[in-house]
Amino acid sequence: MSNVRGFLLLTAIASLWAGRAVGQAAQSPFSTFGIGEKYGTGLIHNQGMGGVGIGTPQVWFINNQNPAMLVYNALTAFEAGIVYESRNITSETTDEKTSGGNMNYLVTSFPIKPGRWTTSVGLMPLTTVNYTLEYDDNISGSESIARVTESGSGGLSQVYLSNGVRLTKRLSVGLTAAYVFSSILDEYSNYVNEALGAPFRVKISERTYVRDFAFQAGVAYRMDSLFNNDYHFNVGAIYGLGTDLNATFSRTFARTDFLDQIIDSLTLESSRGRLTLPSSLGFGISFGKGMKWVVGADFRYEDWSEFRSVRPEDEEGLDVAWRAALGGEITPDPYAVDSFLKRVTYRMGLHYEKAPFLANSKEVKDFGINFGFSLPAGRSSLDMAFSVGKRGNRAENILEESYYKVYFGITLNDQWFIKPKYD
Repeated sequence: MSNVRGFLLLTAIASLWAGRAVGQAAQSPFSTFGIGEKYGTGLIHNQGMGGVGIGTPQVWFINNQNPAMLVYNALTAFEAGIVYESRNITSETTDEKTSGGNMNYLVTSFPIKPGRWTTSVGLMPLTTVNYTLEYDDNISGSESIARVTESGSGGLSQVYLSNGVRLTKRLSVGLTAAYVFSSILDEYSNYVNEALGAPFRVKISERTYVRDFAFQAGVAYRMDSLFNNDYHFNVGAIYGLGTDLNATFSRTFARTDFLDQIIDSLTLESSRGRLTLPSSLGFGISFGKGMKWVVGADFRYEDWSEFRSVRPEDEEGLDVAWRAALGGEITPDPYAVDSFLKRVTYRMGLHYEKAPFLANSKEVKDFGINFGFSLPAGRSSLDMAFSVGKRGNRAENILEESYYKVYFGITLNDQWFIKPKYD
């Protein structure tokens, strides 16, 4: 593929993303906490291995979990992915199914100096908020009953620039600078159907806008040719700096009709402040043999009790979060010419995590099994991954979520921006 065609492809997909960057994930009452549910930075090949990637270098796939691993991408690479998810939310009184999908990421990397310095640019969601809660509430001093609706939408997105640099044969470092942007909308409305007069809704809308930068550093160490063969061992670590993001908060009161057309409105508050994200720490290791197979494990830690917001309600119910993942991949014969199935890469993994929030004042745990595969097409591939799991339990958290997620994407590798050499 020529440089021009590659550039046009990137431009076209970026234009598509511009209108659908955040998308609409499946609803979850757990997204009411903080700034919503974190997406994580794993691409589809990571998702197939339970999210493993901090200490797992890849040649044909971009590693956007640890920027120090980018040095292993010697060709220009492009990856795009979408995700579909379905959730079944149950409690003693509720059994609800919800589903949704959206564009998951758009990422490219290109070597500045192959093998020594690689740059990556990407666009992907950081968090998502999508919930709707409805209930009846008695009005004090009246026999009327109000129908109350609480809802949230939006989330934060990030566009980032990463650089990975090899310092020695075995040691590399990296840095990611991300521009975090977008907004979160929380709305509270009630409706009283009085016999006299036309019915209307009373709504309070609270919107938080965020525009600022966040940074993450990474380091990686690799040992090759172990045991007199092509086995390799890798260690990686990442550190996300605690960040104060510039934020704007507004609270608006409005009366609306049933078509949600505003009858009258009043701005109650408009202020500027900071949204403080906690620092994060992650470690990963992997062991593998050439291009045939690799097994890896990751661990991440964040203390969300340190989170602060221009909207004080967002700080409630947050706690320490951690995530452990184990997974691997195998390609039976990467160079087979007589069998397509031998060149397919198969993946499997699992994850276990503690969510960054408390539900019913109790910890919320998430356990899931992941698997996936990549169908090769030259140096490129079609990628799929699946995740099935459960989050929370009714005994402790009142609510319980069973879910499955389906990821689909493409990976392209070519010499789009590498200047050819002539004899």
